Amino acid sequence: MGYSELVFPQNAVFLVTGGAGFIGSNLCEALLGMGYTVRCLDDLSTGKREHTEMFAENPNYTFIEGDVKDFDTCLKACEGADYVLHQAAWGSVPRSIEMPLFYCANNISGTLNMLEAARRSGVKKFVYASSSSVYGDEPNLPKTEGREGNLLSPYALTKRCDEEWAKQYTMHYGLDTYGLRYFNVFGRRQNPDGAYAAVIPKFIRQLISGERPTIHGDGRQSRDFTYIENVIEANLKACLAPHEAAGQAYNIAYGGREYLIDIYYGLTKALGLDTEPFFGPDRPGDIKHSNADIGKARRLLGYDPEWSFARGIEEAIAWYREHLK
Repeated sequence: MGYSELVFPQNAVFLVTGGAGFIGSNLCEALLGMGYTVRCLDDLSTGKREHTEMFAENPNYTFIEGDVKDFDTCLKACEGADYVLHQAAWGSVPRSIEMPLFYCANNISGTLNMLEAARRSGVKKFVYASSSSVYGDEPNLPKTEGREGNLLSPYALTKRCDEEWAKQYTMHYGLDTYGLRYFNVFGRRQNPDGAYAAVIPKFIRQLISGERPTIHGDGRQSRDFTYIENVIEANLKACLAPHEAAGQAYNIAYGGREYLIDIYYGLTKALGLDTEPFFGPDRPGDIKHSNADIGKARRLLGYDPEWSFARGIEEAIAWYREHLK
């Protein structure tokens, strides 16, 4: 079962932080489609105002422009909320190496502010975005919870700290927290622009625009690319998970393994192009191979992803073709 048949109390209030971003706006859309009340908290530093304006006419939607680094803002946003889906963070491994102080303030202190605000407000469930980057240089595949290596970037460090803080809030304060270690999420509304854009939308944008994309390294790095619908399912099922499953982190992926060079040529074929890529140097802090064991999420959260990479990439290409005019 996906998420459309999940049932929450009729008057449930969901707070989505980072709700103007890629994952956050998709969560808002799904919840509003199910008829629930949604608050979006976003400072629009990486999120887009258009991702809030698209819901402005919905009476169940409220946008709060604010920063998770400000505790009073977090407290006001959490007031009366039943479920918090905390997606507000800055991504990008390379950018975190350039901006370690900001990443600490935004991704660690911001998450701690939200945890404390949720605790004080009596929130039932606190679900937050972690990352597959916490596995660092652990070489074994698939990646399995409890078997992590040395962290390779400040970004990875922030996500690991978030997991430890969340565990403390479950242990000491009774706040049910669930960390979702996302593996290379892709899909509609993911930003294709900028130096730190995710690889799939960036490749599609460049190919449609007649540019030659650059692949960092030899293209033989592999990832467990995860379509956005699977991530929505994981967030909502975590909100219904038992207390016994709280205070832990879970791999959220499809459980597949795709090589970057294969994805590139798959995109060119789907777009009817024969553009050859440039090859550039490896990016510092990048993990070479990533593939998830999702057994723990299946057992404890009831996570059962329906969207394979092939199905997801077909939908994503269609969406970008329509919107990248």
